[in-house]
Amino acid sequence: MPEPGLIVQISGLLPALSPAEQRVARLVVADPADAARRTITDLATAAETSEATVIRFCRSVGLEGYPQLRIRLAAEAARRVEPPDARVVGGDIPPGADFAQIIATIAFNDARAVEETAQQLDPEVCEAVVEALNAATRIEIYGAGASGFVASDFQQKLHRIGRTAYYWPDVHAALTSVALLGKGDVAIGISHTGTTGDVLDVLDVARSRGATTVALTNFPRSPIADVADHVLTTAARETTYRSGATASRLAQLTVVDCLFVGVAARNRAKARKALEVTAEAVRSRRVARRRG
Repeated sequence: MPEPGLIVQISGLLPALSPAEQRVARLVVADPADAARRTITDLATAAETSEATVIRFCRSVGLEGYPQLRIRLAAEAARRVEPPDARVVGGDIPPGADFAQIIATIAFNDARAVEETAQQLDPEVCEAVVEALNAATRIEIYGAGASGFVASDFQQKLHRIGRTAYYWPDVHAALTSVALLGKGDVAIGISHTGTTGDVLDVLDVARSRGATTVALTNFPRSPIADVADHVLTTAARETTYRSGATASRLAQLTVVDCLFVGVAARNRAKARKALEVTAEAVRSRRVARRRG
């Protein structure tokens, strides 16, 4: 598996860093090339912190020290894809932006979220999750807000290939259902931040009942990871007007689609037949095109 991008890695670890380390991280993420050119003293000054904090930051993100950080940042900056529109800077939509700029910014960020999610997604973890789903007697999926739409989408996909899957948008219904899970069942919790209390509580109960638990989150060190047997991560960077709602949803759907295809591929003939039957069931509900 190729090494995930350092900027994606730092972004995912951001909430787990100390406030001072977060200031360093934000400078690095905002402009990797500029950070790579700075001495440790320059970076510490710009982040309003100490050189010791910069060293701690390096170790927090898995690097031995500052020289390794500069090397990785320089390499990252060299292969960084620039937006097609020069006005798309940092992914944010500035006040007074015209609609062409809004379109370019959203398209660039959405495409980047999908690409970077795919780059850092661990095939071995995906394989383990697909194996658990394939063998599961019952699959339950949980999510709130925007993540709830993704949970619902995944449930529908699995249901259409004949897998017993449920999505519970109400936490009370989810808790009563998850209490009946056991060994051989799978519970999947989707939370961009990894801190959604309802989803954490449901996964915690599922794990206590012996079910295999899976977390899908943008932040691998977030609380949801503590109640999951398997952690799958996205790589979405939210921008103005878009926190936790759009780029993150597309990144989550990318992971969901990978899992769905993995499950379907293990039961190719059965899945294809189920898709044909379910498509036929709604074919008569489509309105014929009118001529003229």
